[in-house]
Amino acid sequence: MVIRILGGALLLIVLLATAFAGWFYRPWSDYSPARVQQAFEPENIIDVSLHMSDYFPYAGLEATHPDPLQRDIRPLDVTYDFNGENRSLEQYLETTQSLGLAVIVDGVVVHERYLNGADEMSLPTSWSVAKSFVATLIAMALHEGRIDNLDQLAQEFAPQYAGSAFGETSLRHLLMMSTGIDFVEDYSDTESDIGVLFADPFVWGSDIDQSLLQFERTTDAGTELDYISSASHVLSAVLRGIYDQPLHQIVQEKIWTPLGMESDAYWNQNVMGEDGVSLGYCCLNARPVDYARLGLLYLNDGVWNGERLLPEGWVDMATHANAPFQEADVTYSLRGYGLHFWFPETDRDEFFAAGIYGQYIWVDPSRNLVISRFAADPQWGAHTAETFAAFRAIAAEAAGE
Repeated sequence: MVIRILGGALLLIVLLATAFAGWFYRPWSDYSPARVQQAFEPENIIDVSLHMSDYFPYAGLEATHPDPLQRDIRPLDVTYDFNGENRSLEQYLETTQSLGLAVIVDGVVVHERYLNGADEMSLPTSWSVAKSFVATLIAMALHEGRIDNLDQLAQEFAPQYAGSAFGETSLRHLLMMSTGIDFVEDYSDTESDIGVLFADPFVWGSDIDQSLLQFERTTDAGTELDYISSASHVLSAVLRGIYDQPLHQIVQEKIWTPLGMESDAYWNQNVMGEDGVSLGYCCLNARPVDYARLGLLYLNDGVWNGERLLPEGWVDMATHANAPFQEADVTYSLRGYGLHFWFPETDRDEFFAAGIYGQYIWVDPSRNLVISRFAADPQWGAHTAETFAAFRAIAAEAAGE
């Protein structure tokens, strides 16, 4: 009898283990929890950065009306001083494990560089640079009159958030990253709330909107800077509600086609197909020269080919502090925050979109210049100050100074 019970228990364990292995590895599917786990292993950082579609579901974007930027490619002899050492552009790109670099002056691509297995057709992932695209779509909706003002609450457009802390937050405070909501975004802590935004969609295939309903406000909105990716996803839900379309289709109609992107791209979502929901906080995948067009739109004060796409005054508001706690070096060292755009601590009027592992769209209005640099740099935070120094040296050389 005991042997029979033990045998039954052993069989049950084997069956459960087999079922778990099947669920974890999912040999019948292109995507699985095992694949998600592999995506966050340090040795895979370059492959993941260049091939997100191999690890996570996605929805495509098409270059339906490509309008290639003019090219006048030339070498750049760039050196700069940092921490008492004279360094070259090549050293910087190697140190930061860069994948692609595009430099555009007066609307002309003057320099392109690809490294670490990338080439001119590679589609490096954006990580949080995508947040700036989401904010730009909010600005477009404001310009079109679909949003009356930024003090409207998110739940007015995204009813799935009604009664929740996120739903009762204004668009302005979501854009400012000043929600007061207790959401912890610590990439070094595996128990951090940021895990919800990756485990829930990619391991469980669940609805991120539902996942965010649990979080509560512990500080008044509009009183401090607290960078949380969940705020950007709520803004993407606002866009889905306004246009009654998936996020990737809104991007297609409002950005990819009008800006004449040169190549197809894609945006990662929780599951493949029409039921998928694109992530509002990350994971656009495109060529560096196409990312740069967002910088060109802002460089031209929201006007593209003579047509105003963003409200007057938006670019200035989005790229500067809207409250004292957003100023550079108050909450984050070396940089401050506007409306889903960053700006460095400097007298120059520079600003940038940024993502983890070293993704940048850097805009220098005084030089009419955009730098688009994408990387797979595990030490991106430690390289922030040097990145600013390198970009300024690139800008000066490209502008002929």
